[in-house]
Amino acid sequence: MSPQTATRIKRFTPAQRLFHLLLMLSFLIQAATGLGRMYMETGWGRNLLALFGGYESSRTVHVYVGLAMLIGFAVHVIYLLFKVDWSRLPASLFGPDSLIPRPADGRHFVQHLAWMFGAKRHPEFERWGYWEKFDYWAVFWGMVIIGGTGILLAYPIWSSRFMPGWGLNVAFWIHRIEAVLAIAHVFIIHFFIGHLRRANFPMDHAMFEGSADLKTARHERAAWIGRLESDGALDPALTAGAPAGRRVIYYAFGFVAIAIGLYLLIGAGINATRITW
Repeated sequence: MSPQTATRIKRFTPAQRLFHLLLMLSFLIQAATGLGRMYMETGWGRNLLALFGGYESSRTVHVYVGLAMLIGFAVHVIYLLFKVDWSRLPASLFGPDSLIPRPADGRHFVQHLAWMFGAKRHPEFERWGYWEKFDYWAVFWGMVIIGGTGILLAYPIWSSRFMPGWGLNVAFWIHRIEAVLAIAHVFIIHFFIGHLRRANFPMDHAMFEGSADLKTARHERAAWIGRLESDGALDPALTAGAPAGRRVIYYAFGFVAIAIGLYLLIGAGINATRITW
């Protein structure tokens, strides 16, 4: 591939992109059905429920999409186990290509904050920044918490065989609080970092396209690009950008998802005082 066409660097595999797509779609459905039931006392909540056939139908959708998310999570864990190079432990778990946090991430966080105020130079990030690792593990442990409590609430008769009734009340509030935190994080922090930063505005379509702009990566992830160059692995990782027609699809799909998320976030905020907590 000529230097003129190789303007991007491969960042996400097809499997990773598929996991993200399925998670994104299921999260939007869960947020809409969950908020609709949570806000059923308001006209806004009833309108959300109507999109899924009403209160009971929304619960059915919520339960089955939740089960699909848990199955996807289990598949993802199996995928991770196959991706680990067991012959190179612990280096393969704590190397620069791993999403497991390292001490350097803490230093990068402090340096990044200082850079924002002009006190230090921009940190040289590796393949994954500290915020991406936080995003990943927040979702990982959130799936365990929200999925576990969701199973208990979806099948209360089965759950009551081994736990008292008040335990379901606790599970309900854990489920609701974790869901609200997840919605707020994704629709505020994740959206902002992914799409509203100067380098990414108006939308970062790397997860759709599977590659990132090379020029931006050289600035933001200098340590990653430098390591690839020294290992002779940069050129094989370069790729051309997607055709214009495909990028239009990426943008349209991404903007629709963002619009839905912001609609749910703003609607929930406006109607928060109208529901019984």
